[in-house]
Amino acid sequence: MTRAIQDTYPESLAWCYGCGRLNERGHHIRTVWDGDETVAIFTPEPWHIAVPGFVYGGVLASLVDCHSTGTAAAAAYRAARRAPGSEPALRFVTASLQVNYLKPTPLGVPLTIRARVTEIKDRKVVVESTVYAEGIATVTGKVVAVQIPDNFGQR
Repeated sequence: MTRAIQDTYPESLAWCYGCGRLNERGHHIRTVWDGDETVAIFTPEPWHIAVPGFVYGGVLASLVDCHSTGTAAAAAYRAARRAPGSEPALRFVTASLQVNYLKPTPLGVPLTIRARVTEIKDRKVVVESTVYAEGIATVTGKVVAVQIPDNFGQR
């Protein structure tokens, strides 16, 4: 996969605050394969502050969340031997999010989020992610992601 999985989401499913390419105020997380892992880079802005010099924990949780659901989608396409973005869309949401803060994450440096799939079964994918700042792991997380039904978001 040479482009981000989020770039393949159908327009109706591309609005997420963390990863939606159509959300002008969002994080715009872009998840790509790097071998058997996925990677995304995010540089926190000054307004992502917790205390001077450090990133707010909720922002870090959202990075783990959205990178992990992107990883789940990419893994589902890979497991199905389908091209990312092919129909029907394989899009995932978070059923469970566990975040562990290992140490304060500095503000103003690019953060690397790496993830790997630990389980894929039917409509469920379990992903473990780590956030790195300057090569140091600052946050780990585990997401149970579930594939959304075709009629998700329709009323």
